[in-house]
Amino acid sequence: MGSEDVLKSASTLASYNVLLQVMFRVLTFLLNAFTLRFVSKELMGVVNVRLMLLYSTLVFLSREAFRRACLSGEGAGRNWRQVINLLWLTFPLGCVWGVLLVCVWCWVLQAPDPESIPHYVPAVGLFCLSALTELLAEPLWVLAHAHMFVRLKVITESLAMIAKCLVTVVLVVSAPQWGLYIFSAAQCVYAGFLLLCYVLYFVHFLGSEEADKKSFPVRHITDLLPSRVDHEPLLNWKLTTLTWSFFKQSFLKQILTEGERYVMTFLNVLNFGDQGVYDIINNLGSMVARFLFLPIEESFYVFFANVLERGRDVRHQKQEEVSMAAEVLECLLKLVLLIGLVISVFGYAYSHLALDIYGGELLSSGAGPALLRCYSCYVLLLAINGVTECFVFAAMSKEEVDRYNLVMLGLSVSFLLLSYWLTWMLGGIGFILANCCNMALRITHSIVYIHRYFLQSECAPLWGLRPHSAVIIALGVSSILTGFSESMFCCDGGWLLRLVHVAVGAVCLLSVVITVFLTETKLVQFVKTQLLPKYSKKLT
Repeated sequence: MGSEDVLKSASTLASYNVLLQVMFRVLTFLLNAFTLRFVSKELMGVVNVRLMLLYSTLVFLSREAFRRACLSGEGAGRNWRQVINLLWLTFPLGCVWGVLLVCVWCWVLQAPDPESIPHYVPAVGLFCLSALTELLAEPLWVLAHAHMFVRLKVITESLAMIAKCLVTVVLVVSAPQWGLYIFSAAQCVYAGFLLLCYVLYFVHFLGSEEADKKSFPVRHITDLLPSRVDHEPLLNWKLTTLTWSFFKQSFLKQILTEGERYVMTFLNVLNFGDQGVYDIINNLGSMVARFLFLPIEESFYVFFANVLERGRDVRHQKQEEVSMAAEVLECLLKLVLLIGLVISVFGYAYSHLALDIYGGELLSSGAGPALLRCYSCYVLLLAINGVTECFVFAAMSKEEVDRYNLVMLGLSVSFLLLSYWLTWMLGGIGFILANCCNMALRITHSIVYIHRYFLQSECAPLWGLRPHSAVIIALGVSSILTGFSESMFCCDGGWLLRLVHVAVGAVCLLSVVITVFLTETKLVQFVKTQLLPKYSKKLT
């Protein structure tokens, strides 16, 4: 697959991923708003913090390293028999992690009060079972992702999420006394749908004319099971060692990604009720980062990993592909930076109104608005870090990945200490400030690497971090006007004044968008041709 084809496929995948994540987050958003009317905030804290942390830890530590290695340049074009054998190691690894984590969650961590939140131990077991079920689909997921089966991912995850939401809503309304069993059953349904959809698709696809036309490397469904071919090693040793390097890194990255939940879970700095409120606000604040920035990062990691040669000096690579990678990196940096700035500016003035509409006084009173305002600023750092690390991880050699693991270790330790200290002093806001400090350090490391990487070439993609001065002025004026509007019209004067506040924000946002369209023409063209499928289809 040529560089242009890889870019086109990665762009299409990013676009569909964004739409998929929008749907996920909107459904989760509505689901949380609905369940808040039927269950306690303590129950939401146990589910969204304690149990989902178990699920994400087990899944991430079991599969992330395999995904990174098998989708990188080292995995492309390799013997797929060996790649599939390697991917099947995710399940036994998940079983080992599952046993360890269930023991910790059941007998080491403080359990919730069984009178107010019953069925905790069975819920832990069911969440672990759902995670292991999802790991069974890992070889199929990697095959689909590597061959850009965009529709399969969208349809599969959409059906699974819809099924999860339906189960949750029906059980919350009809049997709220079941408590944790409701959310455990919904999570099992989600994982089961994922596995079932992938299996049914590949049963239908393998051996078909479409598979033959695409020269798909797997011909029969039995080829998806681990096996050994004569005169070939069971695993690709180079790919296996790269997986081990990414595994060490993924362990540290998980601590950084879910650090505040680990601190809440293991150090008990917040009670379950406060954890529930913090998690709801955290989900609101991170909604754009999750449904927009993360899919872009995942999709363009595939592009960079295929276009660049891992660990090779930029002078010894094809210069047209290096130039293409630099141009894409520059446009992505400017895109996510502008989105992050818009969220920071408008999020500050509209946090209180958003929480009041979403959760009423439960969320809009107390520290809720301050938490969401801080998170709006944190999104800006998330935006830049996602793209810079996406490039860095695709370009690093195995030795550089190992060295970066030491950096991640230092960041992990400092983050845990800083988050505990700041949370002890400032409450939930301390988590966000600790995340900001760590994210800033990670961005600094990535920028230094990118600068050194392109030092011997004519490319300078870091110029993408400089928006046009007119855009900066428009954002500054909008910040002043929306802040004044909030103090005058929001949020105790009734719905009419709230609508005036919203109208002021809409006018300011429109002016910023128009300014971007008039000044950032290169970025606008990139978005039209590479990130929006309808424009891509017109050009092709």
